[in-house]
Amino acid sequence: MAEKTVLVAGGAGFVGSHLCEKLLDENCRVICFDSLITGKKENLPSMSQRKNFKFIKGDISKKVPSLRIDGIFNLASPASPVDYQKRPIETLFSGSLGVKNLLDLARKNDAVFLQASTSEIYGDPLEHPQKESYYGNVNPVGPRSCYDESKRFAEALTTNYCSHYSVETRIARIFNTYGPRMRKDDGRVIPNFVMQALKNGPLTVYGDGSQTRSFCFVDDLVCGLLSLMKSGYTLPVNLGNPDERTIFDTAKKIISLTGSSSKISFAPLPKDDPLRRRPDISLASEKLGWKPVTGFDKGLKSTVEWFRTNPGR
Repeated sequence: MAEKTVLVAGGAGFVGSHLCEKLLDENCRVICFDSLITGKKENLPSMSQRKNFKFIKGDISKKVPSLRIDGIFNLASPASPVDYQKRPIETLFSGSLGVKNLLDLARKNDAVFLQASTSEIYGDPLEHPQKESYYGNVNPVGPRSCYDESKRFAEALTTNYCSHYSVETRIARIFNTYGPRMRKDDGRVIPNFVMQALKNGPLTVYGDGSQTRSFCFVDDLVCGLLSLMKSGYTLPVNLGNPDERTIFDTAKKIISLTGSSSKISFAPLPKDDPLRRRPDISLASEKLGWKPVTGFDKGLKSTVEWFRTNPGR
């Protein structure tokens, strides 16, 4: 990747900003393209002074600038239930019109295109753990459908640009990711619990807390994205940590790590919320030589410390 010019769509977001930073460290020229609907320029100050970094504000679903680039990472989409349920149309356009615009740019430049997909394409899975061969159990008209279906369409469009136009493509199915620079109000479980614990308020567990997630630290995910980009592999690949844990146990862990006096409260489980989620990463191990290396305690301590020192974020 050294000396390459790379466009990161959604580069001011949580994962995107970490990816931009890593690409700069690998001596890439980085163009961050972000609408700032959910991304924040506050995520970029350490990069904005570097000579190989450029920020452009814009919306991939409306217009993409004509650029000379060697690669594209597309992370541009609302990614938390709070955000995509508030902006369902923008989410659907991002995963359709936006992906088309970026694929056309990749085709024009003969550039490699990586589409960030999601474990949400598996819906509330009937197969456990989830392999890339599993087609999913998705409600196409439910409250989460704007995100799930936009990502499923994005995968189909990316795959057909590869087969029909010979665009070199990659597809990453990203599972639950956490770490510094998450927004405190984005509605995902880790920032919700951490912020509630730091305020010594009750931690809100939906359902009975027996539902599971597998949390991957952001540094590990970024390494997986880079490995996938360099791999030459064009079919979808799961990127996540197979360390599965219940939401209830996660809440107790965060109370312990923060030294909080918080208690746990319970609320009804949202419609179509997946009951189990765990990636099978055999393919990532085989094709990319990748696996996560950050233990949950270490990653969580880093995340908690970031929220402690950035309360306004």
